[in-house]
Amino acid sequence: MKRTILAIAAMAAAAAMALTVNVEREGVEKIPVSIDVKGDQAFAKSLRRNLEISGVFQVRGNGSIRVTGATGASVHVEGRGKVMGFNSAAKDAKALRNEARALADKMVETYGGQKGFARDRIAFVRREGRAAELYACHPDGYDLRRLTNDGQEAVGPRWKNASTLFYTGFLGAGPKIYEVDAQSGAKRLKWSFKGLTTGACVSPDGNRVAIILSIHGNPELYVINMANSSWTRLTNTRNASEGQPAWSPDGRQIVYVSDETRYPQLYAIDVATKAKRRLTSSGAQNVDPDWGPDGRIAYITKRGGQSMVAVMDPRSGDKGARLVTKPGSWEHPSWARDSRHVVASRDNALFIVDTLEDGDEPVQVFLNKGKWITPSWQK
Repeated sequence: MKRTILAIAAMAAAAAMALTVNVEREGVEKIPVSIDVKGDQAFAKSLRRNLEISGVFQVRGNGSIRVTGATGASVHVEGRGKVMGFNSAAKDAKALRNEARALADKMVETYGGQKGFARDRIAFVRREGRAAELYACHPDGYDLRRLTNDGQEAVGPRWKNASTLFYTGFLGAGPKIYEVDAQSGAKRLKWSFKGLTTGACVSPDGNRVAIILSIHGNPELYVINMANSSWTRLTNTRNASEGQPAWSPDGRQIVYVSDETRYPQLYAIDVATKAKRRLTSSGAQNVDPDWGPDGRIAYITKRGGQSMVAVMDPRSGDKGARLVTKPGSWEHPSWARDSRHVVASRDNALFIVDTLEDGDEPVQVFLNKGKWITPSWQK
């Protein structure tokens, strides 16, 4: 029985469980920080935004950590027994925001003990009528950049490395995998196969790509060798479809979606042995997995007709999964490098979600009008 990957995410709505789970969370105790930087306020505005979305700091007037100085001269950070600073040389707003992001990351790592993500980017799709194009911006919502101008569908962006993305494009006949430079927008055709071709996801070592192909019938999970484009088939489920692969941090396993039990659920497969196991059973459907740097999997679970972002330890499956958002229309969570935050879409907008049990409410990335979907966080 043949089905496309798009059908997988839409299945089983009628079978949704009559269960609604509300998430009750209290605020994290945050480090108070004050910002008094003279000059172009693009720096102070960006620094404030990035410190606040990190989950580590609260910006206020009398912080125990103080950021002072002036743009175009020097900026200093002092407090809690630590001092840091740098010479500000930026001349325009974009460069000032980049300086602020670098300082925010350093402060998060120094005072919060977690990796900063301010300088990373988030890629995503904007749906415009019948077309869908790729865009990218920083987590603070600034410096939005359009990456494609295909006039067709652009699907499933995934970062190949710090500067390049894979995505499924529909230029010409059928879906193909394209590679696009996130700075210049230059793209090239990477792979073209007969039938469905989607979900290209690069292994942590950069040597292999997990991908969904239907060259032998149903959509199945394959791994492609980046060096010579040779491929290995991992699944063989004749009456089902696979989709949405994501690698484990050690590159030994892949989590993916399969509807082999009729409704979409998450499975993990050992790349070397091809041994697989089912990870989820709760909810009407479980889709959109992303395997985080610390070994946890973020995914979407549908319960009571609504979707939520959930996080689980794959060693125990979804029995111990924790719901980190309230019910809604959540889709496509993607981990940040700090193993704490994910970006996800809801109601055609993008939100940063703190997955800590006592984390903050989701923060909208930007307020631009449009249908913004399927985010992928650079790692």
